[in-house]
Amino acid sequence: MATDTKADKLKEYETESLIEFLRGDSKIKHIEVGDLFTKLEEKKITGDSFLKLSGWDFKEYGMSMRQALELEDYIKELCDYGLKGGPAMRLAKEVQTLKEKPKRAFSSYLSLSEVLAKYGLDSDGIDSIPLFSPPTYEIQDDNKVFKRCMEEILGRLRSYGTLQPDSLEAMRNEYVVALLHASIHIVMDITNKELSMKPQYGIVGEESRGRVDYAIKEAEELICITEDKQHKVPIGFAQNIKQLESACETNKKKRKRGDNDFDYLYGIVTTGRDWHFLLYSPGKISKASDTANLIEFSRKALEPNSKSYQSLCDSVKEVLGIIVGLLMDRACAEEEPERKRVRIEGYRSKK
Repeated sequence: MATDTKADKLKEYETESLIEFLRGDSKIKHIEVGDLFTKLEEKKITGDSFLKLSGWDFKEYGMSMRQALELEDYIKELCDYGLKGGPAMRLAKEVQTLKEKPKRAFSSYLSLSEVLAKYGLDSDGIDSIPLFSPPTYEIQDDNKVFKRCMEEILGRLRSYGTLQPDSLEAMRNEYVVALLHASIHIVMDITNKELSMKPQYGIVGEESRGRVDYAIKEAEELICITEDKQHKVPIGFAQNIKQLESACETNKKKRKRGDNDFDYLYGIVTTGRDWHFLLYSPGKISKASDTANLIEFSRKALEPNSKSYQSLCDSVKEVLGIIVGLLMDRACAEEEPERKRVRIEGYRSKK
């Protein structure tokens, strides 16, 4: 009769028992784990979940790379005691692969033609990317979140002045964040889903890795990735596509999805002024429009009832409506793979 191993027992632990086990294990006492136990308690991590954590998960807990890798080794050692062929052993192999095979940084993708070649598109411009019809939501003038968003935007215009193509990144980010936060709050009000935005969020895929400007999640699922670019929008497209690839692979690992499963995510490439929207599914990439949705952040809009003010309101509502529509669609997507596939192929066929 087989004897239960450490990993077998750990797999059955609830959060409290897991923390008690880890606190009493002499091997982990030699690792500077910081506030690991607090994080495990906050996130309600069970023993089974703990065996699936990677170094990049530990990095998000505020640990150094050295500490994160030490914890990976600790998990690998637990896995080596048992769970042959199980999820923990597969994780150990993935950890080893992560150490042995360097991933390419998202920021290193400077050629759109290189990225598009993977999708059978021979071009170095965004014009060759097929179109899709994005689901949208109509933003009303009296929407309280929209009104608050406009107040924030006007406040920034008073402080910063007109947003120029060469404006500082920090200034540009203020407007991007205002629209993303507003979109998330509108979606949560409508759907009762719990969405969150993670700036500088670390993602590791099969080929690429790095931090994305803004990741939007529904619970633990990545649903939208935003790339904030000052210039050279095609480079922003290239990097956002690689980010979406890696985010989709991350979702698959976290959900333990099989090869036949189907997933999709949305991407946003923006300069603050210009807004582009992408639809990604494995092997396919589509854009919402041949031209950017434009928002002119001009001091002229500070004049009450002016044409510039009305134009600003209209363009903000238009962009918010698209972002809200995309987030609502992905956050409320059916679990059944084929239904999701039919859903997005419908968006693509409308163009």
